[in-house]
Amino acid sequence: MHSDQILHHTIYSPDKLPRLAEPQFAAAGRSNVGKSSLINCLAGRKKAARTSATPGKTRSLNYYWLASIRSYLVDLPGYGYAKCSKQERQQWAELVDRFFADCRDLRGVILLVDARIAVQDSDIELLRFMQAKGIPVLTALTKADKCSMSDRQRALNAWQAILQTEMPALLFSAKTGLGRKRLLQQLAELSA
Repeated sequence: MHSDQILHHTIYSPDKLPRLAEPQFAAAGRSNVGKSSLINCLAGRKKAARTSATPGKTRSLNYYWLASIRSYLVDLPGYGYAKCSKQERQQWAELVDRFFADCRDLRGVILLVDARIAVQDSDIELLRFMQAKGIPVLTALTKADKCSMSDRQRALNAWQAILQTEMPALLFSAKTGLGRKRLLQQLAELSA
């Protein structure tokens, strides 16, 4: 398995956002959806991104260089459960908004959703936001190894009905590697 470089940049403030010439992809999803595990799986390293059992640990933008697709993967703060102040949530929102406004070579967003749970309004809101901006969305249904085959198909059907013309959702498991190759192919196609 090809091993990519570890964390390149950690950004806490909008005025510190880097100006990068290379393509970028954002990884977005609810807290505890498995973003760090997905990043580690794509990078071929167990500890490229820190994983935590406590939701809401990512409080910055974290840039990872994936040499296999010659692009940066930017880990955005998760939304949903995080226990933090209203002021801190506002700072995250400003940081993420500025990222989307200033990123010159954003090729797409990986929307991570937990395959085990029903479609969430917050995921739909993010999807619609990206669609309104014309940003391609790749939907990864995470933790698929923890689902029965019928639950996997139910999740795929539900998301495909929502996505319609977007790329089809794919099942993903950081534990087994399910969907890794296909997701990397989709990213490579968008970065070309």
